[in-house]
Amino acid sequence: MKTLIVIPTYNESENIGSLIEAVLSVTPQEIEFLVVDDGSPDGTGKIVEGIAGQNSRVHVLHRAGKQGLGTAYVAGFKWGLEKGFEALVEMDADFSHNPKYLPEMLVNLKQWDVVIGSRYVTGGGTVNWGLGRKILSRGGSMYSRFILGAPIRDFTGGFNGWRREVLQSVGLETLRSDGYSFQIELKYRAFLRGFTIKEFPIIFEDRKVGHSKMNKMIVIEALGRVWGLRCSSDKYRSPSL
Repeated sequence: MKTLIVIPTYNESENIGSLIEAVLSVTPQEIEFLVVDDGSPDGTGKIVEGIAGQNSRVHVLHRAGKQGLGTAYVAGFKWGLEKGFEALVEMDADFSHNPKYLPEMLVNLKQWDVVIGSRYVTGGGTVNWGLGRKILSRGGSMYSRFILGAPIRDFTGGFNGWRREVLQSVGLETLRSDGYSFQIELKYRAFLRGFTIKEFPIIFEDRKVGHSKMNKMIVIEALGRVWGLRCSSDKYRSPSL
């Protein structure tokens, strides 16, 4: 299956070279890699350009300035769909999503429409998180699952695989969310459209270098959007459901 791995970046120069090397080492030759860089002042985009010049599996999409995680993913998804990729995988640039899980992600995508690397199924978990962050993250997914009525245990996680039919169906142009709420909205729309969803366990390890872009207010704002998603659910529900 022709697959593109999409990674949004902003100031990830300390991680991106090692991450690309790690991803390429655990994936087949037909798997390609797109970095969507929001004009990182630390030169992340230029680093990727240099790698892309030496390896045809690596690509970079430059954007002018920091425009948000959700729009970065949408830009990357559109790029991949236009290039004819059959599946697209999203993951973080900071090694919190360990590349070692990619082979299992790719195998699952052969059988399922949506595949979620999940912290909250049996065998999954987090490392180097404080109690407050654990409560906020797990509680956020539980809250989303309860309000939205979807059997997804890790709603907010960002290590996900999508078949092209899913991304073509959910209305990328109309997604209103960013950050954590982007992950919730995209998964919820896929659920409403009746696509098959598989969660498999991963261990999420907090970044070791660089600075996290996540904070408590981002999560709280995302959870505030859940009711809006629930109220608009009829617009995206499959007619057969």
